[in-house]
Order: sequence, then structure tokens, then C-alpha cells
Amino acid sequence: MIGTFHAAVLGHPVDHSLSPALHAAAYETLGLDADYVRRDVPEQQWDGFWASARESARWRGFSVTMPLKPFAARDADRVTPLARALGVANTLTFAADGTVTADNTDVMGIMAALAAAGEIPPSPKAVVLGGGATASAAVAALHGLGAEGVDVLVRTAERAESLHAVAGVVGTTVRVLPWESAARALHGADVVVATLPPRGADELAEAWRREEPGVSGVLLDAAYNPWPSALASAWQDAGGETAPGVDMLTFQAVDQVRWFTAGRPDVALPHEDAVTAAMCRAVGRPERTVPERVREAQLARLPR
Repeated sequence: MIGTFHAAVLGHPVDHSLSPALHAAAYETLGLDADYVRRDVPEQQWDGFWASARESARWRGFSVTMPLKPFAARDADRVTPLARALGVANTLTFAADGTVTADNTDVMGIMAALAAAGEIPPSPKAVVLGGGATASAAVAALHGLGAEGVDVLVRTAERAESLHAVAGVVGTTVRVLPWESAARALHGADVVVATLPPRGADELAEAWRREEPGVSGVLLDAAYNPWPSALASAWQDAGGETAPGVDMLTFQAVDQVRWFTAGRPDVALPHEDAVTAAMCRAVGRPERTVPERVREAQLARLPR
């Protein structure tokens, strides 16, 4: 464990990022003297910022948001197999010798948010809405939860081309379906991850409601503002459980704190349940812990 250190969330824009609140709660609970700030870094300024950060020897770690996640994976000295498979990283950790490791903790965040929200069968029928970078993490996460394959619904098929490669690396398959099939795909799904922008699924939610659906699975809507989204409301009214994107953000930050304090993700934090509960409270969410199923799946099913 380390003492005083400096860390930041990087991206553009980051003015409304909840990461400082999450990390501050964690370090206060751990009794650490940490300075965690926001750094707005537009895409075109990344190279200059990164060169300066590496020269300063000041930083312990960075939480990375879009549009910088591909650069984080590209420019680190070491990239974990999971981040390499996804092609994006959301966590950069500086070792004592200055080398930098890139990882992707979004996968754990998705898995934990879903598993904490409701019961998921061992081999769930899994659906992803959207085909961007978060969809790649969702495919890996759903495989981790036991899905033998994942149906991906997209408006433009080209958006999902990279998902086949991701699926192959993590050990699953994807079936890309046209967006017009989305309402039908939701029926009978055990677990759904919506990766669309805010309000991107509003029309789908309205159309699906008209079918008077009944479900018993879990839906995570990564776009957590507004919450509940129209899709989350429709899913809940149909009998399912829901998780907001802020839960994904909270759980992925738990492993970032592991990285920043221990230099690796497989070392539990001291009093980790208390740390996680404090992080949940910091963003106004009910206290949760990372389900043991998720920790087991990280070791057994995901690239390490």
C-alpha cells in the first residue's frame, strides 16, 4: 500500500465526471492521502499531455474516458490481455520504475452491475444494444457471466464488425442483427446491456411497451442520465430488474483503486466491502458489494 499519490480522470469533456467523488470516497475509507482531479484533455492534445505526464514522475494513475481510451491502450508500456483484446483501456497505472500498464476495468464494472441488480442464470440469453466501444466491453462481460453467445443489435452493421474479433479472443461468439429486430430480441432475454447514447433507445422502449412484454431478466443502461431511461422504465414495468450506468462506473472504479494502490487488480483492498459501500454512497446509490460470481469469472473466463 502507498501513501500520498496523485491521480486523475482524463477525457473530453470531464466536467461532470463522477470519478473524483468515487475515488475520494475510496481513499478516505482506506485512510490514504490522495489527490484525484479532473483533467480535460481533447483528443488532439493527447500526445503532448502524455509526454508531459510521463516526464513528470508525478502520477500514480489515470482513469481514462472517451475519446482517449484507444490512445491509452496504444501508448502504455504494457497492455493487459483483456485491454488488448478490446483495443481500448480505461485505466493507466504507473509503476515505481515509471513503466505504465493499461487495463480495462469496464468489463468488471458491467459484470458486477448486472450481477448485483438481479438473478442471472448460469448460461444467460444475452443481448447488447449498440456496437461501439462499450459494446465490446459488454460482449466480454456477458461471456464472463456465462453467455455462450451474444446477440448484438445495431443500426449500421459496420459498427459491429470489430465485435467478432473481440468475441473470438475472449472465447465467445456474436450474432449481429438489424436494429429492426431489437424489440423481438428483448423478449426472453435474461440479460441486456444498452450501450446507446442518452435517449438513444427511447423509440425502441415505446414500441416495446406496446407489445405488453413480460420479462424476468436484468437490464443495464450504460447511459445513466436521465435515469431511469425510457428503456429502463419499460423493462422494469415489464417485470425485470435494472441497473444504471452509474453502478457500472462505481464497480469499475473498485478495480481502478486496486490498480492505483496495489499495482495489480487481483489483490483485494483492505476492507473492500466497506470501501465499495462508501463509493456507492458517494454517488447516491444503495450500498452494494462486488458479487463473488464476478470475481470467480474474472479468473476463470476472461483473458488475464
